[in-house]
Amino acid sequence: MYNIAMQESAVNLLQRIYGYDHFRGEQEAIIDAVVAGRDALVLMPTGGGKSLCYQLPGLIRDGVAVIISPLIALMQDQVNAMKQLGVPAAFLNSSLSMAQQTGIEHALRAGEIQLLYLAPERLLQQRTLGLLESLTVALFAIDEAHCVSQWGHDFRQDYLGLNLLHERFPDVPRIALTATADRRTREEIIQRLELSGAALFVSGFDRPNIRYAIATKTSPRSQLQAFLEYRQHEAGIVYCLSRKKVEDTAAWLSTKGYKALPYHAGLSAQLRETNQNRFLREEAVIIVATIAFGMGIDKPDVRFVAHLDLPKSIEAYYQETGRAGRDGEPAEAWMVYGLQDVVRLQQMQAGSDAPEQFKRAERHKLDAMLGLCEVTSCRRQVLLNYFDEEDHPPCGNCDNCQIPPKTWDATEAVQKLLSCVYRTGQRFGAVYVVDVLRGKDSDKVQQNNHQQLSTFGIGAELSEAQWRSIARQLVVRGLLAVDVEGYGALQLTDRSRPILRGEQTLELRKDELKPKSGGKKSRRSKRDIAPEHEALWQALRACRTRLAAENNVPPYVIFSDDTLQAMLADRPMSRMELLAIHGVGEKKLDNFGSDFIEVICQHTEVVQG
Repeated sequence: MYNIAMQESAVNLLQRIYGYDHFRGEQEAIIDAVVAGRDALVLMPTGGGKSLCYQLPGLIRDGVAVIISPLIALMQDQVNAMKQLGVPAAFLNSSLSMAQQTGIEHALRAGEIQLLYLAPERLLQQRTLGLLESLTVALFAIDEAHCVSQWGHDFRQDYLGLNLLHERFPDVPRIALTATADRRTREEIIQRLELSGAALFVSGFDRPNIRYAIATKTSPRSQLQAFLEYRQHEAGIVYCLSRKKVEDTAAWLSTKGYKALPYHAGLSAQLRETNQNRFLREEAVIIVATIAFGMGIDKPDVRFVAHLDLPKSIEAYYQETGRAGRDGEPAEAWMVYGLQDVVRLQQMQAGSDAPEQFKRAERHKLDAMLGLCEVTSCRRQVLLNYFDEEDHPPCGNCDNCQIPPKTWDATEAVQKLLSCVYRTGQRFGAVYVVDVLRGKDSDKVQQNNHQQLSTFGIGAELSEAQWRSIARQLVVRGLLAVDVEGYGALQLTDRSRPILRGEQTLELRKDELKPKSGGKKSRRSKRDIAPEHEALWQALRACRTRLAAENNVPPYVIFSDDTLQAMLADRPMSRMELLAIHGVGEKKLDNFGSDFIEVICQHTEVVQG
């Protein structure tokens, strides 16, 4: 059975409603499978067009499409965007009054809503299940499906109950979608959601427009300031591990002239909503956040994601960096990390009350993340290999490809450090061991009588920063372990013996020990505007900003930068010409077309005059 669009093909709907003239990647095959009633598991990178894969089948199949989404803010943005396209959509969540919820339930029973967004906990309520059983349901879409995985980085307990959809609605197709799932997480999604017969669509994990760059911490704020030097007019996200660091960093960036706002779970719900809305609707806002921020953020023009602390896994890193460059334009994923990050994450893992099997898996994930940091070859290859995409050529768009890191024969220095760890009793952290190596006659060294050791002062030729770099790389390579249950003491491992015995040499990365002053300007985007077109470009953007404010939506919901760029190039001066522009559908033409045509005509007349 089909909806009012039953006589219209998916591609016609794509053109009429969304204003696009073709599908991307596997979108059409996914839509065809779901329209035909098949279950589907979709892995598609952020910005690849996952929403379309359930929205279009929801418009074609008979009944209401139910989309399960983990965040209220995401539901609101999606519903606002669909309403701007002329699609009747609604959400049911705790942000609505009882009268509003009752009104939506009446509209559902009257067949007036085609897309309904629900949180998993709302879906599992008996009242909601009873409501859905009284309706014709077109499909169930489970967004951010990796949240069902207890091995994943965004596990949500309520997602575990979603297997009842298969039991309660056996004839309704289900489509589970995620941008982040390694093989193990993928298998768990299939098992927990009972999707064993689902069509599997894996579109790949590569985000070629994102440049990856990772450096060691020397002076984090100075390094961040250098990275941001040419990004005063760009939107971005800066991730920190602690709430205090979030607030301190946001305040510091504000003193440097950036529009920086904090976001973490300890702030009031009202302040979090205010800051998120400003990030979505204003220009050049930087959000400084913990991992509490970001899932489902649809802002397409985030130009950078920066990490001031090490993420706990490649999945978390991929998910967080994937919030940059959703529009396909050049974007940056930049990070600094240090040995203290490693120790802190290892201590957090050791201190959790999770089963040992889970802790072991977490340790492997951290090891993989550290491998990505320390690799001297293409970072994108390591990232994609983690998600089982092998044989990817060097990308040419990461720091290691563009400026291959220098290495050095560190065998003698490593032997000195390992010997010092051993002779100090394997009871001290890196800072103390380095003090002994460099011959620092501190009170603590005196108390332990370590100024008498043969290793005291034998490393004076290297700086503290150089020794810390060596210690970090040895921990990452498994030649040193950190006593995470104690006080972070360094301890020898079996893998260190061949080095100590002189049976093996070791090349290490030669780290950049000082933050670069300035740095290169970020790559020019294809949106760089010629001077003679700048006035019209700014007028189009101002028109979009005004209409967004009037309709209480972010500017990109009115039209994307890509669509404005097409208007700038083609100068449409009639409704038919504007309808031919990529991203202009019939509803948006009716709602906003005259405003943009007027702007274009005015500026074209000025130029011609």
